[in-house]
Amino acid sequence: MGKTTLLEHLVPELKARGMIVSVIKHSHKDLDIDRPGKDSYRLRETGCQEVLVMGRRRWVLMHELSEDNEPPLPQLLDKLQACDLVLIEGFKQGDFPKLEVWRAAVDKSPLWPTSHGIVAMASDDPITQVGMHLLTLSDITCIADFIVEHAAEQIASLNPVSVLQT
Repeated sequence: MGKTTLLEHLVPELKARGMIVSVIKHSHKDLDIDRPGKDSYRLRETGCQEVLVMGRRRWVLMHELSEDNEPPLPQLLDKLQACDLVLIEGFKQGDFPKLEVWRAAVDKSPLWPTSHGIVAMASDDPITQVGMHLLTLSDITCIADFIVEHAAEQIASLNPVSVLQT
C-alpha cells in the first residue's frame, strides 16, 4: 500500500520542523538482521537472550523471542529513548489512532470503517468516505500537519495541564 514510503517522506518533514521522531515497524516475517559468521551472530547462537552491538555510528539491540511471545506495543515503546513523536507501522489491532494508506490499484477494500482506531485515510485515489479525515497521499505537509495536530489533541486529552504549561 505504501506505508513505508509514506514514512520515508514524513520523517524528514517532521524532522525539518524540529521534531525528534522514532519509528516502530512490525513485520509478520521472521526478522534477522544478523549474518552467519559475524561475531554477534555467533554470540546470539550461544543462547543469549539479548546481544547489543555497538559501532561508531549506530547500535542495535537484538532480543530473542520465544515462538509465541511477541511483546505488546507498550513494552516496545518503553525501549525507545525520549522523542517527540513515535510513528508506528503495523500493529493493526493496536489501541491507538491510525492513519490508513489506501490505494485502489491494490484492489483491496479499505480497512476503515471496520478496523478500530482509524482516524484518517491517505490515498492517491479519489475517496468518498463519510466521517473520515481524507488526505492526499502526495501532500506530505498536510499529512504531517494532521499527525502533529492529532497528537497534540491526544496529549491534551490525557493531561491538559502539561499541554498548557509547555
